[in-house]
Amino acid sequence: MANWQSRQRDVIRQFASLAWNEPLQSSGLWRHDDIRNNLYYASYLVAAASDSALCEELALDPEAATAKAVGVLARIVNLQDKDPASATFGHWPLGLGERPEEARPNPLPAELMGVLIAYFQQRFGSQLPASINQLLDESVEALFRSSYYRAPLTTFGHHEAKYTATKLIFGHRFKDRELLASGRLHLQQTLDRVRTLGMPEYGALPWFWHWIQAFTCAYECVGDDGMRLELAALLDELWRYRATYYLKGAWTGGRMRSLGHDLPRDGNVAFDYVQFGDFSLPSALPRVEYAGLLFYQAPESARQTALDRALPQVIQRIVMPAGDGEEQPIHSSLFVDEGFAMGGIWERVKEFDNEQHRWGIDFPLRQDEGVNRLYVLPPGDGYVGGDPRHAGETGHVLFHRNAIIALYPFAEGAGDMLVGVLPRGEWIPGDNAVYGYVEGVFIALHMLHGFSLEEEHDRIKLTSAGLASGGVVVEAISAKAALRKQLRSLADFAAAMAENKPLWAASEDEPLRVEYTNLDGDRLAMTLGNESQRIVRTVNGSPIVII
Repeated sequence: MANWQSRQRDVIRQFASLAWNEPLQSSGLWRHDDIRNNLYYASYLVAAASDSALCEELALDPEAATAKAVGVLARIVNLQDKDPASATFGHWPLGLGERPEEARPNPLPAELMGVLIAYFQQRFGSQLPASINQLLDESVEALFRSSYYRAPLTTFGHHEAKYTATKLIFGHRFKDRELLASGRLHLQQTLDRVRTLGMPEYGALPWFWHWIQAFTCAYECVGDDGMRLELAALLDELWRYRATYYLKGAWTGGRMRSLGHDLPRDGNVAFDYVQFGDFSLPSALPRVEYAGLLFYQAPESARQTALDRALPQVIQRIVMPAGDGEEQPIHSSLFVDEGFAMGGIWERVKEFDNEQHRWGIDFPLRQDEGVNRLYVLPPGDGYVGGDPRHAGETGHVLFHRNAIIALYPFAEGAGDMLVGVLPRGEWIPGDNAVYGYVEGVFIALHMLHGFSLEEEHDRIKLTSAGLASGGVVVEAISAKAALRKQLRSLADFAAAMAENKPLWAASEDEPLRVEYTNLDGDRLAMTLGNESQRIVRTVNGSPIVII
């Protein structure tokens, strides 16, 4: 058994055990929060029932397990809108509520469940009763006859990725040449877009995994060798992209979107675990997905990037949004070294749900439940306590290798505070600063104004309130690199950094400005003029050119 197969069995074991031991509700379903969770649980239970060793290990009766899963699958199918005259024909409700049979259909479940059901039936249909295969056939046919996926390709986002994969799978299954041709054209256009301009959805979690699931399903379900080569080429590109921003289970750098279970701690990590396997599978995963059932081997070049890249490394990328042609490119910068990565997005963009994660320091996924990310932000639209995402509009940044500067000029009525997250570790307070040691990395965090720290079960919460303006300077260095600078302990590091504090200027009479000399002797400076758009960033006196 290959290592990836063994790791897939770990995922199957975790979720099949949950499905086997968790009682069904009176509705005949496990979960009422998201209908997809019922599909996932049923799929894993069927997969485990086909593995005699897992059945023995989990004390699972294969016939009873299959029957339990089949019963849930039948109830899922029965919740689908089967009325061809309905505007929601083929769709399911998403959140099921107290009475699933009364929940309104939603367009989201079909996007992902359609391709997954088609793949699941192709792989496991032979071990299922004829009655459930007939119901699944009817469900997939309703999806095929509906119109949700018959959409133009305009934004190159995760919705359209799933539509393209759906066209390929359904076109092949139902021998619809026109649909298959449309899907192949969109596949080729998507591949060309990713190759030439990259993905507009940078670091968008968990939607990147929807790309992986949808196109891996298509790769497994479509019989045409030419199309499978094109699907393989796209999957290669996706895994190369993932590997570029990978650090032992963590997704590094700036993000367009993240749900609360992936920020400030990466949680949806099952696909990474199966593919790369250089961290321990968490005892609980917040998203189920199909990582235990779907697999496409990443190219060796991607695996080398993820697992054995040359360090230190600076990664710069231009992100080209897709839309009506008026979107401006944004710029990503990331510094990767042993045990950490840091950087982010130069431009503040108010994206969907205001979930842009602008900058931070990323650490490998921890074995405990502690967060693996350090960052500071001004709260904005959508922010609530305990969920440190959703930044405000203000803020300008400077990235230079292992140092970050962020300045926040607060306009009247636009907020007056900064909040932040620090991973648990060893921390020493300083004068408007804190110095830390986290997982083999030293960190210095300096702020323009004072702040408070509050230890929580999985993080340290930072708060700095009542501000007219705010500023942050943060630098990190691996313990190995610090040793070369004769910094042997956190006390050594803190003493050195306390002697090298940033020079701040912030008053009504002068622009917001900071100067900082990093451990390598580079002089960094950023000035915001009387108008926030007037920004001057320099390194050693020379203006920074953002590329």
